[in-house]
Amino acid sequence: MSSASTDTRMRRNVAILAMAQVLFQCTQVMSIATTPLAGLAMLAQGSPYATVPIFLSNLALMLVTLPAALLMGRLGRRAGFSVGALFGIVGGAVSFSAIYTQNFNLLCAGALLQGASGAFAWHYRFAAADMASSTFRAKAISLVMAGGVVAAFLGPQTAKWAVTLFDPLLFAGVYLMLATFSLGMLLLVQLVDIPHAVTAHGGRGGRPMSVIMRQPKFITAVLSSMFGYAVMTLVMSATPLAMHACGFNFGDSASVIQWHAAAMFLPAFFTGSLINRVGVLPVIAVGALLEIGCALVNFAGIGYGNFLIANMLVGLGWNFCYTGGSTLLTSTYTVEEKAKVQGTHDFLVYSMTASAAALSGTLQAQAGWSMVNMAALPMLTIVLCAVTWLGWKQRAHLQPKTAT
Repeated sequence: MSSASTDTRMRRNVAILAMAQVLFQCTQVMSIATTPLAGLAMLAQGSPYATVPIFLSNLALMLVTLPAALLMGRLGRRAGFSVGALFGIVGGAVSFSAIYTQNFNLLCAGALLQGASGAFAWHYRFAAADMASSTFRAKAISLVMAGGVVAAFLGPQTAKWAVTLFDPLLFAGVYLMLATFSLGMLLLVQLVDIPHAVTAHGGRGGRPMSVIMRQPKFITAVLSSMFGYAVMTLVMSATPLAMHACGFNFGDSASVIQWHAAAMFLPAFFTGSLINRVGVLPVIAVGALLEIGCALVNFAGIGYGNFLIANMLVGLGWNFCYTGGSTLLTSTYTVEEKAKVQGTHDFLVYSMTASAAALSGTLQAQAGWSMVNMAALPMLTIVLCAVTWLGWKQRAHLQPKTAT
């Protein structure tokens, strides 16, 4: 195949995956803005269990992500993405039934299915990198992630419109739209054109994971993605509950989540270019510092502006940490090692985000909003230490050896 034809197919795949990412992120944003409040409405006021569905969603994400990677390694990206979209359709329907019957257990079941769907959809960024050249890889990942910019506005606006669609059954319409967007994902991914040979190794071959995981680059990539994402989940999951406790309404918290999501994905238009220009480690370090800034703004007060600015900072910081970590990860494996390394990375990341989602509701209910933000600081310190450590090792490696 000619280089021009390969380039055209590569860019077409990136465009399709970016559109699928829009729909996927819409489901994520709608769920984040709605599910904690839907759970709270079914439980006693002040219950620490309102974020349990979000925890279960992240738990499913954690448990399914490695099987999802290996399945796509064996069957191809299109088949895997189709399975993920089907999980999303069923999850939306189950959550709709939960609202209709006011059954908290069903809401938890729907969240589990949504998490399973996400385990496949979060591989859109890796699929974009499958055919990308080394110089285009970081940009391909960031351009797919940029689909979240549209979702940042479309998702919350859809939630605001749909929240009373089946009045007096608040939130039911949101979950109907969630299933509808998942159906759109199913249709879009049928257009993905990535030769199965690219992923045919299915996690077999190459070095053992115990060897790969000892690489300083792998360690830093995982810590950056893991803690950058966990802090974002911790703050974001508790935000609707904290705003509700401060007297703000659903529209207020949905707007904050909207701008939070915009800050998460708007930098994706330039994060790849920024990484190519200044390097991946400075980008990750700035991301960690921005997330620390989020905690400082939240410590300063509980006004609408504090919630808004803090959530935008943590969204921007997440983008730098997560895109940077994902990009750094691509330099740690060979083609035959790709599926198992990507799956292991995501398993570790989502195990931490599941823990953060579970912790957020308990901290918010039992210790308060300040403690939610205090819990973020040790994780971000670890990221900064990891980046400093890897930078030191890389500089030491580049220094000429002194003759003896």
